[in-house]
Amino acid sequence: MRRRELLLLVGGAVTAPRALRAQQKAMPVIGFLASASPGPNAANLAALRQGLSEAGYVEGQNVAIEYRWAEGRFDRLPELAADLVGLKVDVIVTSGGNFSALAAKNATSSIPIVFIAGGDPVEEGLVASLNRPGGNLTGVNVFAFELWGKRVELISELAPGARALAQLVNPNFPSAERDIRAVQEAARAKGLALRILKASTESDIDAAFASLVDLKVGGLLVGDPTYFDRREQIVALAARYAVPTIYDFRIYVAAGGLISYGTSQTDTYRNVGTYVGKILKGARPADLPVQQPTTFELVVNLKTAKALGLTVPPLILARADEVIE
Repeated sequence: MRRRELLLLVGGAVTAPRALRAQQKAMPVIGFLASASPGPNAANLAALRQGLSEAGYVEGQNVAIEYRWAEGRFDRLPELAADLVGLKVDVIVTSGGNFSALAAKNATSSIPIVFIAGGDPVEEGLVASLNRPGGNLTGVNVFAFELWGKRVELISELAPGARALAQLVNPNFPSAERDIRAVQEAARAKGLALRILKASTESDIDAAFASLVDLKVGGLLVGDPTYFDRREQIVALAARYAVPTIYDFRIYVAAGGLISYGTSQTDTYRNVGTYVGKILKGARPADLPVQQPTTFELVVNLKTAKALGLTVPPLILARADEVIE
């Protein structure tokens, strides 16, 4: 081999990886930080990708996504957020409550962050205002606390003779006490007692449902992102103990739960995807207003209602966005 050909060959071996790295760097990278696990979030991720595609981005083609899952261990969120910052991702998406967003905010003041917030993002210190967020954060507020009152009202309509309700709460969830206060206030306004069932593990949940026999409650409320992984278990136990149960998201009713009321997760994640697309094209989070849903999703499973011996009031059926039969 001639010396000139050898130099070209060696030079190509050196420059090729550099060119490859340059190409890889040219493709923007999204960091996805979630407090939950990947399995229950498959549909949400599909909606996120749909929003991205509407903005012109397709995962694996012109954008990459780095996923970090805390799997219910909230203490891991700061470490996972720092990991994404270390990768120098272009945007961070946070899911699973304000604590994911706060972990990302504490990890960087320069990388744009698009959050899905459960509580008031202004009150929680995520943004300066809803219309002009300021800083490097914006996102969607899903009104996690504000909707408890409506859920108490709906489960009361389904179980009109109830004198007491129960709430299933994961004591490890950072917003647990705030959720409890919101439900207590709504139950008190209707003259109903509230029993708190604290459960974080599979065996805890089994024991909590078993205790319902002695508590004699007319209905149960479930709403906690850490329960997504346990939805099949929770829905099955609600059926076994014949307790009318209302959930925060449709995913439970699709699995056989009785009724849900909350924001559409599909709409939420799709909107986050479009916001990420805008940021990748040069928009600043400070100029993108925090989105707040104006409509909420009411889903009823008539098959489950029949199995529980319940007659769903016509007004609930008329208001329902989806009735599963």
